[in-house]
Amino acid sequence: MPKIKLVGYLCCRCGHKWIPRNLKEKPKVCPKCKSPYWDVPKKKR
Repeated sequence: MPKIKLVGYLCCRCGHKWIPRNLKEKPKVCPKCKSPYWDVPKKKR
């Protein structure tokens, strides 16, 4: 069986992975944790 690659996003806050409905626009928030900073890694203390 051939492997298929899908384009998706990963939340840096909660680790949720999802495939967006609209590939042309970047998501504003993570659909699981609702964080607007889903694409910004957490700062280490």
